[in-house]
Amino acid sequence: MRLFVGVELADAVRDIAGHATNEMKRRLGTRLDARWVPMENMHLTVRFVGHVADESLSAVLHAVTAPLDFEPFEIEFGGCGKFPLRGAPRVIWIGLTRGLPQLTVLHEEFNRRLEPLGFEAENRPFSAHLTLARIKAARTAGARQIDAAFESVRIGNVTQRVEGLALFESRLSRNGPTYTIVRRLPLGR
Repeated sequence: MRLFVGVELADAVRDIAGHATNEMKRRLGTRLDARWVPMENMHLTVRFVGHVADESLSAVLHAVTAPLDFEPFEIEFGGCGKFPLRGAPRVIWIGLTRGLPQLTVLHEEFNRRLEPLGFEAENRPFSAHLTLARIKAARTAGARQIDAAFESVRIGNVTQRVEGLALFESRLSRNGPTYTIVRRLPLGR
């Protein structure tokens, strides 16, 4: 089973992401070979767990679903970007203008819970973002064209209250991944 912990998105966030995706597709056209994330798959990853073997599943579920002694909070989405910042672009995303410190603490909490089970933390710093597309290949000057498209795509900041997280299962197929919620993880003291 392939798992990750994430934030389910409110309809208002999906609407903004859908608008940004459509505008980016329109502006970039065939200059970009990308796999755009379907609206139903959009989420905000807090901690990617990865493949969990059947014999480890019970321990992982116990660790991840233990109560989260953490107050609900607000996140705010706004602005587009790309990874990596320099060189050939691989991901187009919408960033956060509020809520990153709380998401970082939650990310570190899941790292702490999963490390004893053999799931090491990533080497790179946590960067909460909403992925719009994964780029297979960008034609000549792809990074500059993407940057120019960002400047013309206006994303009004939209907020969402995070009352809990979700543990998702990710099933990969030839048609792309399908995400299913395994458990909801409420926040609260």
